[in-house]
Amino acid sequence: MGFRLQVLLLTFLQALALFSQEAISAGHHGSSVGHHGRVLKHGRKQVTSCNLFQGNWVFDPSWNPMYDSSSCPFIDAEFDCIKYGRPDKQFLKYAWKPDSCNLPRFDGADFLNRWRGKKIMFVGDSLSLNMWESLSCMIHASVPSAKNTFVKKDPISTVNFQDYGVTLSLFRTPYLVDIVREDAGRVLKLDSIEAGKYWKDMDMLIFNSWHWWTHKGDDRPFDYFQDGTNLYKDMDRLTAFYKGLSTWGKWVDTNVDPSKTKVFFQGISPTHYQGREWNSPKKNCQGELQPLTGSTYPAGAPPEAGVVSKVLSNVKYPVYLLDITTLSQLRKDAHPSTYSGDHSGNDCSHWCLPGLPDTWNQLLYAALIM
Repeated sequence: MGFRLQVLLLTFLQALALFSQEAISAGHHGSSVGHHGRVLKHGRKQVTSCNLFQGNWVFDPSWNPMYDSSSCPFIDAEFDCIKYGRPDKQFLKYAWKPDSCNLPRFDGADFLNRWRGKKIMFVGDSLSLNMWESLSCMIHASVPSAKNTFVKKDPISTVNFQDYGVTLSLFRTPYLVDIVREDAGRVLKLDSIEAGKYWKDMDMLIFNSWHWWTHKGDDRPFDYFQDGTNLYKDMDRLTAFYKGLSTWGKWVDTNVDPSKTKVFFQGISPTHYQGREWNSPKKNCQGELQPLTGSTYPAGAPPEAGVVSKVLSNVKYPVYLLDITTLSQLRKDAHPSTYSGDHSGNDCSHWCLPGLPDTWNQLLYAALIM
């Protein structure tokens, strides 16, 4: 069976499992759950009486963002949709409601006290940047008078909440594995993570990768893939992603101490460049003003989500999957689109701040306290 067919089969089985979960949730509707249950073997997605990632978006006129973009010093122009002219605010009035429990409201002071003296790092691409800036703003709004320092560099940027000794960092590495300049050119080494030396001393790690794996031609920052001793000008991108992410999984098993460090995988953040995926005559996210109703996405799970699940099933370390894919697929309205201060054209890949990544961080917080 070819690798792509294996991934598609795994994606189908995930969808079947999700359908079964919905049926179970429907059968227990009305029950109140206040805690997480056990973790599945090897720490796959938490299988509990509360599935935080199964639910729907509910319009709530009283719902307000946890911060104002104009008062947060950490937001990049590309995510600041309100500043750059987005006229509607309706996209900020939708709250994520899990089917089987209540999602706790984020409490930045509580977060800082729980992680006092600790180091937290997001590792990945610009979707990690999106989530890191969101969490920084959420915490800042909760403790606006707390001292902080902000240093933005490549590859490591850091917000330090000094009164609590909490360091919140971002390490930019779109593929997780290394790009090395050699005689042949720039080589993406699918079996090498030298950059991992910067991640070892953290108390919490939140990883993410996928979007850059699809880039081709001049848009990709390397010339060759290296698999073992072989160089390839191109590869099937799902196969390459699987090999690179498997290297990351081995790195986690070898280098992370489960008694010290919590590890999350951010999950696949979807794009909305193909209106047919949600049965719309529109070409993309431009002009979308509300989420999809219900709890399923017409096009189903993307095959790259199946790759993530396949790799995590082979990782021995208890990695928690923040399974944000479906709930984010429903938010075709939440992208910067043309209201970006630093992104030409129509951005249906990243997300407005405040906006959807705040919910991702609410889910992270819930995973830590429930």
